[in-house]
Formats: sequence, C-alpha cells, structure tokens
Amino acid sequence: MSEVNNKEKDLEEKILEEDNNTDVDNTEEDIVDGEVTQATEDEEETEKAKKGFFGKEKKKDKKDIQIDELTDKYKRTMAEFDNFRKRTEKEKSAMYEVGARDVIEKILPVVDNFERGLKTVAEEEKDNPFVDGMDKIYKQLMKTLEDMDVKPIEALDKEFDPAFHNAVMHVDDENVGENVIVEEFQKGYMYRNTVVRHSMVKVAN
Repeated sequence: MSEVNNKEKDLEEKILEEDNNTDVDNTEEDIVDGEVTQATEDEEETEKAKKGFFGKEKKKDKKDIQIDELTDKYKRTMAEFDNFRKRTEKEKSAMYEVGARDVIEKILPVVDNFERGLKTVAEEEKDNPFVDGMDKIYKQLMKTLEDMDVKPIEALDKEFDPAFHNAVMHVDDENVGENVIVEEFQKGYMYRNTVVRHSMVKVAN
C-alpha cells in the first residue's frame, strides 16, 4: 500500500515539473514574440518616416515657381536679343556693301576720264607741270580705290570669262587662240569678291 502511495506521489511530482517547464517555455515564447512585434512596429514607423521624408515630392513654393518662370523668360529674352543683334549686324553689313558699290560705280567714270585724258598726252608734253599734276591725282585716286579693296579686272590676253567680261565684239584671228580677249574697250573693276563693272572687250573666235 505504501508503495502505491509512493508511486502516486512520484507521478504527481513529474506532472508538476512538466507544468512548470511548460509555463517557463510559454513565458520565453511570449517574451520573444513581444520583442519581434516591437521590432516590426519600429520598422513600420521607420518606413513611414522615410516615406514621409523621401516618398512624396515636396510641393514647390509660389516664390520658387515665380523664380523658375522669370528665369525661363530671361533666357528666352536673351536668345531673342542675340538673334536680333546678329540679324542687325548682317543688315548693316549688307547696307554698307550696297552703299560702297554705289559710290565706287559713280567714281569709275572719273577714273575712265583720267585715263583717256592721259593717253592723249604727247610724249614731249609729259614733263608739263599740269600733266604731271593730273597724273599724280590719278595715281592717288587709284591708290585710294585699292585701299578700299577695289581692283581692276585682268582682261587683255586672258581667256574670256562671262563672269568678269562683257564681249561686245568678235574677231577672227589665226594668230590668237580661240576665246581669247584681244582688246579692252573699258576696264572692269571688282569690289572685294564681287564685280562692280564687267570689262568691255573684243574676243577672238
């Protein structure tokens, strides 16, 4: 009988020990679960904070919008002004070219008259002070034209070129090559890279 009682006591003690161990395990699990839950909540709060700071784009202030608009307007105005300046410079240059050509065309007949007059001077009269003075004025005039980039067009004994020469007569001459200028009636001139007046010439066939 005593043995049966002892066995029952041992069984009860074992059951109590198992219950105690179960309670300890459950407590540890509760602690771990609590820590995990807290960690999860902290992570969620951190993510929310990040989204609030970086996720949403900050709305521009009215002053920033106005600054952007004024900056864009300033850039457009400067671009338009630069285009206007370039266009004005081209127009001024073109007007200068037209004005210069007009003046040169009016001076050329004076040059022609100087050359015609000097050609009629006899050899014995070239030492005459008047003739010498006219010759010096002619040379000064030609030097002035040269300084303005005005140059005579070469014609005599050159091949005829319609871009520079104006053929008013043709002649058959076996001693001269075909399409060669044999006589110049009026001298042509160029201003820079453009023809002011074509040379008036006679061309051999």
